[in-house]
Amino acid sequence: MVNNAEDVENNMDQQQANTSPEPIQQPQEAPVTRVRSRGGSGAGAGDGGGCDSGGGNGTSPEQNGQPPAAHPARVVETEEEEDEEMTLKYGAKHVIMLFVPVTLCMVVVVATIKSVSFYTKNDGHRLIYTPFPEETDTVAQRAVNSILNATIMITVIIVMTLVLVLLYKYRCYKVIQGWLFLSSLLLLFFFSFMYLQEVFKTYNVAMDYFTLAIVVWNFGVVGMICIHWKGPLRLQQAYLIMISALMALVFIKYLPEWTAWLILAVISVYDLLAVLCPKGPLRILVETAQERNEPIFPALIYSSTMVWLVNMADTDRPKRNSTEAAPPQQQTQESVESPAPSSPSQDDGGFTSSWISQQQHRLGPLQSTEETRREIQQMPSARPPLEDDDEERGVKLGLGDFIFYSMLVGKASATASGDWNTTLACFVAILIGLCLTLLLLAIFRKALPALPISIFFGLVFYFATDNLVRPFMDKLALHQFYI
Repeated sequence: MVNNAEDVENNMDQQQANTSPEPIQQPQEAPVTRVRSRGGSGAGAGDGGGCDSGGGNGTSPEQNGQPPAAHPARVVETEEEEDEEMTLKYGAKHVIMLFVPVTLCMVVVVATIKSVSFYTKNDGHRLIYTPFPEETDTVAQRAVNSILNATIMITVIIVMTLVLVLLYKYRCYKVIQGWLFLSSLLLLFFFSFMYLQEVFKTYNVAMDYFTLAIVVWNFGVVGMICIHWKGPLRLQQAYLIMISALMALVFIKYLPEWTAWLILAVISVYDLLAVLCPKGPLRILVETAQERNEPIFPALIYSSTMVWLVNMADTDRPKRNSTEAAPPQQQTQESVESPAPSSPSQDDGGFTSSWISQQQHRLGPLQSTEETRREIQQMPSARPPLEDDDEERGVKLGLGDFIFYSMLVGKASATASGDWNTTLACFVAILIGLCLTLLLLAIFRKALPALPISIFFGLVFYFATDNLVRPFMDKLALHQFYI
């Protein structure tokens, strides 16, 4: 009888245990349904993935009675795999994005060198930074003069770079913009006028000065607008490539031969120190721009994506930066508290007054229920779709790199006795060096100098091809022997 009574009590306890979870499980089903509806609503990929994983963790203790598995480890592995995929993707994409503009710039320079004799003819004119002539009686005196010229040129570059960094560090944006504006004005108007004049002379094209002035005026004004204000991305990139080619042609024209090669070797070493040293000027410039969340001036940088520099010197810039750098929770809370913008210039996140009135007209007063949230998520939004991250994450290369790449290939084309083998060897060497630099960029994920590897390969390929390969090929052609 005691056993039967205990059995009856145990049966009653089991019935109560079976019936009691029903009212408890009822409110737990709502969060699970809500989480799944958000995960499949077409929101951001990160939010949807997090919500789905959260729903799985909530149901796993009820299925096997054990604590959930260690999900953060899988999240870390997934993030590492995504990082590797992004590294490979953007590494290959960046190579393609930079090969095209660098190739175009070098092609423009080489085509001009091969067709226009003005940039290869030695008429005795030199830059003020290279006062020592190389037309000397001895090789030693020529080497000394080239070293002095290269020293003066590098010193000027270092001083101007330090001045630019100091101006940027102390927020003298107007002075920098004026400086870059005058430089672009000189390149787009004066140097382009010289270039067109010599091209027309070479191809015997008759044109009066009035028509030429109109052409140069339109070319220069459109270039100033695209570079220093707003314009189509392709047009801005084309003008930056043209500016680099014009500057490279000026260096090829007015720099002596030995001085040019020495400058290329020294500038690559300086670029390595200026970018990688802790107190290097270019590293300070990049870190300062990253700390302020500001883009570097587009007149100095070639970007594969659009960079507009408007109102950079406004007084409310730090406020906008602090707002952009606010945590996501704070931005979400502010958007919930004030869905309607207080001014037309304020970003309303797509929730305009017309949108809110339209939703209230269709759904009535908005209430935070599951049905209203699902219907709102399925309705089309008036906000334009966001661009893919591929368009925002662009690669940037300094215009100085374009200039010295083109200067090396153009100088090889001008001084290598018209040999195409040397020119092509330098071209391939620069592209190989650029590819290796981008590979290192994908590995280290920080700003790296683009000149040292490419210039080193270019110089080695130039002197090896010009002094070894070219005489060997000439001997083969002389004896009618083909390999």
